[in-house]
Amino acid sequence: MQPARRLYRRESEENRRSALIAATQELVAEGGPEAATVRAIAERAGVTPGLIRHYFQSKDELNRAAYRTLMDGMTAKGSDAIEGVGAQPAERLAAFIAASLRPPVLDAGAVVLWAGYMHKVRSDPDLLAVHEAGYLAYRDTLQKLIEALPRDTEPGQTRREAIACNALIDGLWVEGSLLSASFAPGEIVSIGLGSAGAILGIDLLAHTALLPDFGRKTA
Repeated sequence: MQPARRLYRRESEENRRSALIAATQELVAEGGPEAATVRAIAERAGVTPGLIRHYFQSKDELNRAAYRTLMDGMTAKGSDAIEGVGAQPAERLAAFIAASLRPPVLDAGAVVLWAGYMHKVRSDPDLLAVHEAGYLAYRDTLQKLIEALPRDTEPGQTRREAIACNALIDGLWVEGSLLSASFAPGEIVSIGLGSAGAILGIDLLAHTALLPDFGRKTA
C-alpha cells in the first residue's frame, strides 16, 4: 500500500506543477509576462499564492519553466512524428518538418505566447539560456536527420543547412499560425517541405503520401 500512496502523491504534485505552468502560459499569451502575477497565476490555477513557492522558488523560475515547456513541446511533437514513419532518412526528415508546420504545433496561441517572452529574453540571461537550449535542441535534431541523408557533404555543411531549414520553418510557423485563413489546407506543409528540399537538394515532397492528413495538392 505504501508505494501506491507515494505514486498518488507524485502524480498529484506533477499535475499541480503542470497546472501552474499552464496558467502562466495562458496569462502571458493574454497580456504578456506582466500579466502573469503570482496572484493571477494562483487564481487561474485554482490554488493559493503560497503554494506556488512550494513548486517554484520565484515567479521568474515559473516563467522560465513555462517557456521551456513551450519550446520543448514543439521539438517533442516533431520527434513523435518520426516514430510513426519508416526508417528511410528522407521520410523521417519530411515527417519531422511536417509535424512542425501543422496543428497542434501550428497554433496562434503558441506564437502569441512565444512572442510574449521575446522582449524579456534580452534582459533576462536565464530566460535567454532557456531560449538557446530550446533552439539548439530543435536545430540539433534537425541536423541529425539531415546528416542521415545519403549524400556527400562538406565539413560544416549540415550545420549550415540545419540553420537555414530551421529559419525557414520558424517563418512559416509564425505566418501559418497567425494567418491560417490565408493558406489552403496543407499549403504551409507543402511549402516547407518543398523549400527545405531545395536547400538540401532532395525531394521531400515525394514522401507526403506517407504523412497523415496531408494532401500534396493544395487548393
